[in-house]
Amino acid sequence: MTNSAQLNEKEVAAIPISSFEPLEKSTTEKREEIAMPSLTFMQDSWRRLKKNKAAVLSIILLAIIIAISIVTIFVSPHNPTAQNVKYTNLPPKIPGINIAGLNGYAEVGGKLVDKYAQANVPDGTYFFLGTDSLGRDLLSRLFMGTRVSLLIAFIAALLDIVFGVTYGLISGLLGGRVDNIMQRFLEIISGIPNLVVMILMLVVFEPGIPSIVAAMAITNWIPMARIVRAQTMKLKDQEFVLAATTLGETRSKIAFKHILPNISSVIIIQMMFSIPSAIFFEAFLSFIGLGLRPPVASLGTLLSDGYKTFLFLPYQLWVPAVTLSVIMIGFNLLADGLRDAFDPKMKE
Repeated sequence: MTNSAQLNEKEVAAIPISSFEPLEKSTTEKREEIAMPSLTFMQDSWRRLKKNKAAVLSIILLAIIIAISIVTIFVSPHNPTAQNVKYTNLPPKIPGINIAGLNGYAEVGGKLVDKYAQANVPDGTYFFLGTDSLGRDLLSRLFMGTRVSLLIAFIAALLDIVFGVTYGLISGLLGGRVDNIMQRFLEIISGIPNLVVMILMLVVFEPGIPSIVAAMAITNWIPMARIVRAQTMKLKDQEFVLAATTLGETRSKIAFKHILPNISSVIIIQMMFSIPSAIFFEAFLSFIGLGLRPPVASLGTLLSDGYKTFLFLPYQLWVPAVTLSVIMIGFNLLADGLRDAFDPKMKE
């Protein structure tokens, strides 16, 4: 064994130095090397959000709906408010499709009848979703109604942020007697039903977007204010806030520089949940006749008009109902995805 070991040492010593390659890094440096680049909070949240297929699908779907709503301001198949009594209650007709219900035929007295030929509709004129009882194109009115409903919803979300976040920050940061008085005021306002508030708004304002927005501005920001207050009270005793207070930072700077960025994810999630609630609130008010007035269209007014003829012309109700459901489901799924992305512990 000794002779073989000495022989091996001689063989190794005989190998030229050029045959050896130095290590580029030491073993310690290689072991401590960061394999993945560091991610910011938003980058890490976006990475988790992309894994949620339902949320990604909702983003794409809502982006398409919003884009179509904006584009149809300038380009629309027909005038959404133009009436033509000659073309009342025409069924949907899509060129190139010969399927019952989509080819302009309707059942009258047990027979299929070409309603477009009866109404003397010119060749090349199509109503893809049919017309209503006043001869208005339902597709154009659907575009208009979706646009108006989304506009009201986004205004409501903006009001939630402006009033709710400001109120919650002030209440949670000041605390004590001020917080107690502000919370009692919230309890008084939250005890007033939205329908009563809406009726009072109709006394002051004419029925329309301003009255609906005013009704939402009075009560709908309360959940946002309570959530922001709870998060502010949770964070204001943290070390980084106490350090900022010790260094002489004013309360306004502490609120907007330290607390607000740390609760931004909660604000975004609550805002996404408030948008479908606002859409449903507007649709409900318009459905019962307390919302928008003709000829302005919204998803609620389209539902109200379609409900009257549902037994005979069901497509006039199904189209806005499906659109409203898709938008509300999309925003709710997106809000769930954002909640899991911003706070992975919520999923556990």
